[in-house]
This record gives sequence, structure tokens and C-alpha cells, in this order.
Amino acid sequence: MTTLPTLAALAADLDAGRISSRKLVEQCLAAIADPSGEGARTFVRVDVDAALAAAEAMDGLRKANAAPSPFAGIPVSIKDLFDIKGQVTRAGSRALDDNPPAEADAPAVARLRRAGFVVIGRTNMTEFAYSGIGINPHYGTPKSVWQRDVGHVPGGSSSGAAVSVADGMAHGGLGTDTGGSCRIPAAFNGLVGFKPTQARVPLDGAVPLSPTLDSIGPLARSVQCCATLDAALADQPLPTLQPRPVRGMRLAVPTTLALDELDDAVAEAFERALETLSRAGASIERIAVPEFLDVAPMSAKGGLTAAESFAWHRYLIVANGDVYDPRVRDRIIRGETQSAADYVDLVNARKSLVARATQRLSPYDAIVLPTTANTPPKIAELADDKAFTKANLLALRNCTLINMIDGCAISLPCHRAGEVPVGLMLGAPGGADRRIFELAAAMESIIRG
Repeated sequence: MTTLPTLAALAADLDAGRISSRKLVEQCLAAIADPSGEGARTFVRVDVDAALAAAEAMDGLRKANAAPSPFAGIPVSIKDLFDIKGQVTRAGSRALDDNPPAEADAPAVARLRRAGFVVIGRTNMTEFAYSGIGINPHYGTPKSVWQRDVGHVPGGSSSGAAVSVADGMAHGGLGTDTGGSCRIPAAFNGLVGFKPTQARVPLDGAVPLSPTLDSIGPLARSVQCCATLDAALADQPLPTLQPRPVRGMRLAVPTTLALDELDDAVAEAFERALETLSRAGASIERIAVPEFLDVAPMSAKGGLTAAESFAWHRYLIVANGDVYDPRVRDRIIRGETQSAADYVDLVNARKSLVARATQRLSPYDAIVLPTTANTPPKIAELADDKAFTKANLLALRNCTLINMIDGCAISLPCHRAGEVPVGLMLGAPGGADRRIFELAAAMESIIRG
């Protein structure tokens, strides 16, 4: 597989005149249109004319020394969950086909444009973002980069975002993460995916899944790429990322839940990465985190996600429920069984969970755990509902722990070349975003051994 450029490398090429924004966009459009590739399943809409026009505008601004940022002119993809002015936001569904076009860009999209990034199109996703697997019966399912001739799931819900970046159809992807939807597809495609502290990026203009848990984050090819996109999304100055020395890092491996039922390939890659970090001088302590045991009981009736998604979908399901993916519709409808008292109890339980977990994890720079317990399952094997449910829960479990404690986390590839993709996740309580980036930047070059 050809190594694709980072945002920093592309910015250097643009600055030196070795390539133009128009050429970058043309290359991405060619990759999307390649009949042997995944473009038709990865994108639900490609903005050919608008992307070329924006690229030419950025080339003109760069010639006039007026480019809005060093990254102006670089093509990025947008998950179909976000409003783009003049387009219908379908959220990977057909139930919203009759909605009017958006009157404005979502703030996350507008901020990427403000930095000069070029929107190349809308990416496919799990319908209404309700799964960690990435299967979509309406628009098709893009295949993971792993053994493409076999056909493995891309991870969800930001499935198209990951495949667009992995296949050179875009150089960064805008995704969302409610229980792992940036990190899971990153792990399944050998990419970096970041889930910020939720309050970091406004949720306006994005179809909600669970407003309590939804976060907006990037998928890209390196830690620095994700830090760059995150800064744009958070409306902050573009960072100069200084990796923290591995020696002296205080890392905790949670033994509660996070290491259960690991696929052999995941366990081997994860333990190898820990050994590498330990040899490099990191202090690694295996600790119990009993707070994580609270998460499953809180999800017994579908948890916050089912309750909040049902509140948003209840009228749409009455009108158009027959066109929903049945697996998605059934999970949403679970929210109908929750009473107001159930929901209040959930909100209070989560508040307690956040406080207790934050206190327990405070002595450490980060926790480190496998991003997913499983490797990308074969698409054909998930036609069976029981197999799908098991794979989905294994994909979501570890990532969900971070969302439930209102934390931030990043997934890094930790497999060797030629091995099945495996992600290593660094997480911390909310507000530690910059620290997570600094730790991850130091690790990413050594954990793949």
C-alpha cells in the first residue's frame, strides 16, 4: 500500500509550488471515480465543481500571499451527518430525502473552510450514526483497507470518512464520535482518529445521536494531522505539537473490561506496543477501574443513546420508519421504554461516574487500552443478527468507556506492516486534549515496531 502524505507534507508542497490545490483535488476526484476502488460506496455525494472552484480560489490566494492557513487548498471529506449549505443532510439514511437543503454550513464545516480546507464531498456512514460496524444498506458498505478482496467492515459510524482518507480520496475526514465513531474506523483502517473533550467543538448543524455523548473529531494519517484538524474545528490557533518524551510517561492499563475477549491479533499487537513503550522508559501500571463496571447497567434499556435518539426520531419513525435500517430502528425504539425517571437516573449516574473516574485516573498521564476488542469482521459474516450484535458490542465497548466519562482519546495504529489493522487508544478525563496529542505524537513512530 502506497504511503499517503500527511497534511504537513502537503502544506510544504503547496508552499514550495511543487503542487497546486487544483491538482490535489483532481487527484482525489480521480481516486473517487476509479471504478476498481471504493469511491461509489465511500461517498454519497461528490462536490466536483464546488471543490475545483474552491481549489482555484485557494491557489489564487496563495499566489497573492493571502492564503488563510498553510493548509489552504487541501481536500477533506465531510460525514453525511453535517449540514453543508445548499445540500440535504441525510445522515446516511433515506428517511430525510424530503428535507429542505441546509441554509448554512455546520460550524465544524465552516471552520474547516475558514482555514482553507476544500470540501470534496459527503461520506457514507452508518444510518443515523447508530453502530460501530459501518454497514449501510441504503448506500452500500465501503470495505476496510484490510484484505479488500475478502471484504471486511470499515468500522462505524464514520465509515466513509476513514476509507476516504485511507484510499487518498481526501486528506482528512470530518467525523463524529458518540461511542467510538471516529476511533473505530480509524483502528479498522490503519489511521489515527481523535475524540475530543465534547465541549471542544459545537454540535450545531449535525444530526444528533446522543447530545450528551456526541463529539466531533477528525480522522487522518498522523497525530499531527489530527491535531491540526482539531485546532481548526475548535477554532483555536494551529498547534506546534511538541511530543512528550516517552521516558517518564505515567500510563495506566485498565484491567476492568478493557482487556476482556480480545481477538488474538489485538492482544498480541497491544502487548507488543506496551513492551515497546516500557523499554523506552514509560511507566506502565495495570490498574482496576471499577467505575467502568457501571457502564453496562446504565445501558440496560439502551442507555442515554437510545433515550436521546428516540426523542429526536419519534415522529420521523412514525412517518418513515419503514425505510430505516431495521437494526438501527430497533435500537432507537428501545428509548421508548425508558421513563422520565429512568432518564433522570441515567443523567445523575453518569455525573457520578465522570467524577469518580476522573479522580481515579488523575495520577496518570493517560490510560492505554486496545481501541477495539476485535479486528474488522468480514461483511458477509454479519448478515446474521446475533453475529452483528456481538461484533458491534466488541467494537464499541472500549471506546464507549471514554465517552461515558466525558473524556478525550486518540486511536493510533499499533500493528506491523502486513498485519490486520489494530488500534491502540490513549485516553484521559476531559480537558486533557493537548496532553493526549503530545503523548501520542511521541508514541506513534515506535509502537508499530
